[in-house]
Amino acid sequence: MGRTASDHQPSRRYTTRHIWKLAWPIILSNVTVPLLGLVDTAVVGHLPDSRYLAAVTLGATLFSFLYWGFGFLRMGTTGLTSQAVGREDDSEVRLLLAQSLVMACAIGIVLILLSKPLIGFGLWLLDGSAAAMSLAASYAHIRIFSAPAVLANYAILGWFIGQQKTRITLAILLLTNGVNIALDLLFVVGFGLASDGVAWASLIADYSALAFGLWRVAVHCRGLGGELSRRALRAWSHYSALLRVNRHLFVRTLGLLFAQAFFTAQGADFGDTTLAANAVLLQFIMLTSFALDGFANAAEALTGRSVGRRAWDDFGDAVRAAGKLSLMVAGVAMLVFAVGGGHLIALLTDLPEVRATAAEYLPWMIAMPAIAVWSYLLDGVFIGATESRAMRDTVWLAIACYLPVWWLTRDFGNHGLWFAFLCFTLVRSASLGACYLHYRKTRWSPASRAEIPRESRRYLDQG
Repeated sequence: MGRTASDHQPSRRYTTRHIWKLAWPIILSNVTVPLLGLVDTAVVGHLPDSRYLAAVTLGATLFSFLYWGFGFLRMGTTGLTSQAVGREDDSEVRLLLAQSLVMACAIGIVLILLSKPLIGFGLWLLDGSAAAMSLAASYAHIRIFSAPAVLANYAILGWFIGQQKTRITLAILLLTNGVNIALDLLFVVGFGLASDGVAWASLIADYSALAFGLWRVAVHCRGLGGELSRRALRAWSHYSALLRVNRHLFVRTLGLLFAQAFFTAQGADFGDTTLAANAVLLQFIMLTSFALDGFANAAEALTGRSVGRRAWDDFGDAVRAAGKLSLMVAGVAMLVFAVGGGHLIALLTDLPEVRATAAEYLPWMIAMPAIAVWSYLLDGVFIGATESRAMRDTVWLAIACYLPVWWLTRDFGNHGLWFAFLCFTLVRSASLGACYLHYRKTRWSPASRAEIPRESRRYLDQG
């Protein structure tokens, strides 16, 4: 039997210790992502022909954009699961994972069926050389078969984060990247499969991670109460909350992809050196995101649990604790970029002209963490609260400001582009902050039904 209202535990006040306990496994797992990219590059980069490296770069870029577009399967699952945990509804916790896995498999199968036009269009947009494009297409047609596994893994990771089981997510990601690296070496160096070997390594690693993740799910479910409702799993109407949250997250992600692609495309107009310098500086954002994502994910789990319990003091404590750690990391990042930015640039490139160009635009990156930190943190808060509409709207509001600012500052060249991108980030952070204040004002009254997020109300109605 599942837990009941009488089983509720006393409210707990969240501190920075709670946030750190959840965040460090996510931060550590994030570090493994660029490590895998470095191994891919090093293994293929030592082949006698550079077209293999170009092919893997094109293929990996294509799948980064394609799979990131369905990242809502992770975020939506986290938010709704954490709220179900807060309500102590184990049956709903089970159902949410099953529903997310059904959606992941369905989307993955559709991607495989549409692989030919999707891969063709995606590689056409990336526009590589004829030789590299041919190899990239071969790579992509192998790796596309990993789609169901990748998307199912998103759902599993989100489900465990929603239950504050971040060490399990670390184990899954370490296994994924560890198997991938080992098979890279075996297939490329040992079997001589070149760029196709990298694709096969990723494919096998993704399904290995899925098998491990499902095993961990089975073990974890033994300790859960409740039962999985097969009727609810088959009934389309029971997917309404998940679909509502995920559709907003999907549109929001498209906006972020557009903003990133627009920045890259406009930077390319200034020449290869400026394009390369921008790419180096964007790695600084990725470095900062390692830690900030960890705190945001912790905020997702704790704020979602608080919303599910309607424990608003806990909600505020979780936001404040995550905010303190996020601001500390943002401050450290700014200091590191200001003092050691030149050394970081030198680590990422040994081309004198790229180093000099990147150093010219480094001040924009020094300012970025102080502005971007709020968007990372509040994204996590709104995912936990399942207020995905606010996340969607603020991204597109930021884009509506981004494009005119870029147009007005075109005469300033790449400096104008960086200023527009900074404005995009500023508007996104500020508008999310305004939405958060509105959320607190309108949803925090214990006497008001308005305190319950729209996406969660149907569960309460059923209870």
